[in-house]
Amino acid sequence: MSIRLLAFAASTRKASVNRRLITRLAHLAGDQGAEINLLDLNDFPMPLYDGDSEEANGRPASADRLQALFASHQGLLLATPEYNGFFSPLLKNTFDWLSRPDTEGQSGMDVLRGMPVGIVSASPGGMGGMRALPFVRLYLNNLGMLVAPQQIAVSRAGSAFREDGSLDDEGQDHALASVAQQVIELARLRHG
Repeated sequence: MSIRLLAFAASTRKASVNRRLITRLAHLAGDQGAEINLLDLNDFPMPLYDGDSEEANGRPASADRLQALFASHQGLLLATPEYNGFFSPLLKNTFDWLSRPDTEGQSGMDVLRGMPVGIVSASPGGMGGMRALPFVRLYLNNLGMLVAPQQIAVSRAGSAFREDGSLDDEGQDHALASVAQQVIELARLRHG
């Protein structure tokens, strides 16, 4: 059975280095036999989570669509930018909506609980998003997700990629492949 993985960058910027990084990670996971569904969060617009708004208007249809995709995949590959030492507000808002019950009453937490996830970050700065990754790990663990041990932060990401999309630093590219491998292995263990 082929492992099905979702992949997305928690950035909607057109020139996002995290989009480049998640594209590379998805490619490496595909090379290892996983079936990849690379998403663009621009296709899933959601207002800033607000309980009063949810009560008055319900959950956005895009959150229901995204939750259905999570339910049909065995793992997640995630890239996030770092904003002032923390992960992106888009990441937080996306998972805030995903954790809410859908229109059928299914808990979003049930869909997230136990899902393997690999986390990576890229930044034009010297830290590469490293300061954000511990917070991402903690947040996703609190949602019940299984975060792979390997993570990678790519610094000076504006010049870190080759034309073919691979990382210029072969050690980092190998570490990125390890993130994919760990998520695939966790998904296989969980789903047999």
